[in-house]
Amino acid sequence: MPTISFNHYQRDAQYLQVGNYQLAYWHWQHATARDTIVFIHGFPSASWDWHHQWQVLAKEYNLVAMDMLGFGLSAKPLRHDYSLAEQADLLSQLLSHLAIKNYHILAHDYGDSVAQELLYRQVEVNQPAINQGIRSICFLNGGLFAKVHRPILMQKMMKGPLGPVLAKFMSKASLSKNFTQIFGRQTPPKPADLNAIWQLITHNNGKRIIPKLLSYLAERRHRCPAWIAVMQKTTVPLYFINGTQDPISGQHMLDHYRQIIPHPRTSALDVGHYPQLEAPYEVTRLYQQFLLSLKA
Repeated sequence: MPTISFNHYQRDAQYLQVGNYQLAYWHWQHATARDTIVFIHGFPSASWDWHHQWQVLAKEYNLVAMDMLGFGLSAKPLRHDYSLAEQADLLSQLLSHLAIKNYHILAHDYGDSVAQELLYRQVEVNQPAINQGIRSICFLNGGLFAKVHRPILMQKMMKGPLGPVLAKFMSKASLSKNFTQIFGRQTPPKPADLNAIWQLITHNNGKRIIPKLLSYLAERRHRCPAWIAVMQKTTVPLYFINGTQDPISGQHMLDHYRQIIPHPRTSALDVGHYPQLEAPYEVTRLYQQFLLSLKA
């Protein structure tokens, strides 16, 4: 699968104005497809992460992706308190704008938490006008369970008092070093991928807000018990594809998922934190099989 460049990604973006903020999104409508997949990206990158899956799934499905507020090509306000709840609100507004009521979710990392919040709202809060149509969720590596999540040292430091200083001196070299730590031993980050992710982080002067975005770690700890309770009782099909070499949310996260989620459906891949980039064919194949199983 060819890598999509930053310029290609930027060229194909559409924009939605929500209040004071402009949100970048991508919407593909298949001529005959009835099912829609919503991609929710992770930290610190953007919906670009899904370009391998997008190219294949566009042959069968309607697709939607949005760079969340503070990420990628979307607005990155400095004087703003970022939250997972707001990201769920904004994504819901985009889906409402596109008149999408029923959809599958494919999420990763930070996006896992947004997906969990959307599921909670559907099951517990019952917001039929926006969120009642989640048909399935597939999670990739992320902090599904806050108590077993293991953030790397740089994340811990960035969300502390030194965060703004560290963000100022963040470079593509330091990004490469940190990503190499969380990718698999046999699947290190590719230079082209690092170039694109770096451009997405630095677009709209994005480095300066990284410490603010990391407030989600505390928010997730607070919200996680409610999210887990919903995951344990929902009838929405759930699936977890896990890169087991990931030091943040690898084998230990998969083990915990299998322990506490009833009748868990999971797959393990011998890669790191970004399965969709490290093993794009395998992730796409497994996800296609999952979607087909829902029709059986």
